[in-house]
Amino acid sequence: MNWISDISLWWIFPWSILAIFLAISLYKKSGWVKELSNFQRRLLIFLRSLSLILLGLILLGILFEYKNYREEKPVIITVIDNSASVVKYKDSAQVKSRLPQIRKELRDKLGNRFDYFDINLSGNTGDQLKFNGEETDLSAILEMIHTDYYNRNIGGVIMISDGNYNKGSNPLYIAERFNLTPFFAIGLGDTVPKRDHYIKGVTTNDFAFLKNQFPIEVEVEAIKMGVRSANISISKNGKVVSSQSVSYADPNYAFKQVNFTLEANQVGIQRYAVNLSVVDGEYNVKNNTRDVYIEVLDARSRVLILAGAPHPDVAAIKSVMEQDENLSVESILTKDWDKNTKDLDLIVWHEPGWQNDPSIVPLITSKKIPILYIIGASSSPSEISRLGIGMKLPGGNQSDDVDAKFNSSFVSFETSDNLKKFFDYLPPLKSRFGNTAYPAGIDVFLYQRIGAIQKKDPLMFFGKQNGIKYGVVYGEGLWRWKINDFQRNGSFDSFNELIQKITQYLVVRQNTSPFIVSLPKRITKAEELVVKAEFYNESMDLITTPTINFSLKGEGGKLNKFQFGLNGNSYRLNTGRLTPGSYIWTANTTFNGKSYSKSGAFIVEDLLLEDMDNQANHQVLRQIANQTNGKFYSLENSNTMYGDLTERKDLVNMSYAESVFIDLIDWKILFLLILIALVTEWSLRRYFGGY
Repeated sequence: MNWISDISLWWIFPWSILAIFLAISLYKKSGWVKELSNFQRRLLIFLRSLSLILLGLILLGILFEYKNYREEKPVIITVIDNSASVVKYKDSAQVKSRLPQIRKELRDKLGNRFDYFDINLSGNTGDQLKFNGEETDLSAILEMIHTDYYNRNIGGVIMISDGNYNKGSNPLYIAERFNLTPFFAIGLGDTVPKRDHYIKGVTTNDFAFLKNQFPIEVEVEAIKMGVRSANISISKNGKVVSSQSVSYADPNYAFKQVNFTLEANQVGIQRYAVNLSVVDGEYNVKNNTRDVYIEVLDARSRVLILAGAPHPDVAAIKSVMEQDENLSVESILTKDWDKNTKDLDLIVWHEPGWQNDPSIVPLITSKKIPILYIIGASSSPSEISRLGIGMKLPGGNQSDDVDAKFNSSFVSFETSDNLKKFFDYLPPLKSRFGNTAYPAGIDVFLYQRIGAIQKKDPLMFFGKQNGIKYGVVYGEGLWRWKINDFQRNGSFDSFNELIQKITQYLVVRQNTSPFIVSLPKRITKAEELVVKAEFYNESMDLITTPTINFSLKGEGGKLNKFQFGLNGNSYRLNTGRLTPGSYIWTANTTFNGKSYSKSGAFIVEDLLLEDMDNQANHQVLRQIANQTNGKFYSLENSNTMYGDLTERKDLVNMSYAESVFIDLIDWKILFLLILIALVTEWSLRRYFGGY
């Protein structure tokens, strides 16, 4: 037992002296005390001193620490693989009847020596085994045990499984974390390879652009198929769009990787069926088919090139943009433009300060369209100041030739090494001569250079105006850069990269909507769809005032409606599991009289993960048992496990010491002593004639 006090225990001595002094002072020989005998006076002094000293002890805040020891029996955790794969072997009937018996026999034969817990791969305990799990994640269940039973006396883990896993990491890595915990593995299923070939995996892009080509990579595995050929076909809407033949040279095992290239010719989520031809005598034909979903986007952005007059710069820029199938490019003179801004994603404005229509600037600003200004020597300083980007040109009619120098600190988009070198040898651009004022907070891409001297003035830079991106090229003559690129390199690759990078950076708009909805683009039929949403007010604070509705439409046309629930300062919706196919979703809400809406699509894949493996993988179970000083058993000899568990000397009870703290103020007997001392003193005073 240990003593702990907030105040040093040495203070009890001066307090005791003070208590005795106060008691003596109270009963000094004066008044009625003179009539008391020495014994009576000393008795009263003692009682008063005792009560004061005990009160002082309480004020010291003394704690008493005791050690309490408890014993914990070893815990035996039984992990049962309840996935569909364990009952597809020839011993399936034995598995269904034997596994419940094992759980009962553990308790009957080992008795009260252990504590028992049963867990299946779904994370449930003690429920009826249905063997209908659509995926096997052995690492996840071991991770859960390691977390939930941390610091417990785990005597052993019994793993009953076929050893196959199709999700998560190798369970060997998680089993290593169980220090001094043996694993006892019972192998289910048949380890003899079956005659079969199947689609092991299909890899493709999540989305493709309209009129572009996209790849599909198919992996085929063949076991004991002999030396033969098979056919792989890809179908869409029941029609074969591509096929190839594969040959198996090794009669026992073969692995083939076949690449297809298809064209995206229809917008939306497209389903392609990958089929492997069926061969007589196959063990399983369910794994010969795999569905693949590709979302085809019509992502063509509309670009308008405005110019006060025809110029070779316009032709050079347009020639690059037209090579991109995702861009729709139109060039027009400013005086001929009908001011139609519908669906415009970018405006390239050449010499905006020359023959300018005053109504164009407020029109573009109000529509919040990204814009690239090419400002040459012909632009009027007064017209440029009206652009509202904070740029002021010098007066006069003189021009200046300015070379380019790449800014090594620029990080808004990536540039190749060839493009960085490209700027060192370019002919100069022509701009106005004199001091130019530039807007603050800009991101400089190219600086001006005179010979070998780099100026602080930018030649090409990017900024934001009212949250919308814009770019400025301060000089005309970009067409000379294109010609120079071909003269030096025999191609237009560097010039094309420059225009493509600028276009891509400006076209991609930032999300400024206060309404954000996030959900996965692709899930399997075994997963639940979880949708999250956020809503921001004008101060960009997360709020949960609006009610958000969510609608879901599948391939059959059936419409399901949901409503988001609150999740802290955001929203959350769980629709549960969905049938395989493509879905279109819409989320909408209203706040302060304004409506907000988001929409998109996702895919639910029909992956038959449990049909992929046709033989049990007892090797991984043996490895786990060996590395943890456990043992592996087949289902037939699993009865011997009970004797092995009984004979193990390391599965023993563990004692844990727990500290128990008792505060002196909680001692009722102490208050009783104080009360007795005070009551006795008061009674004696009355009895002795004191008041």
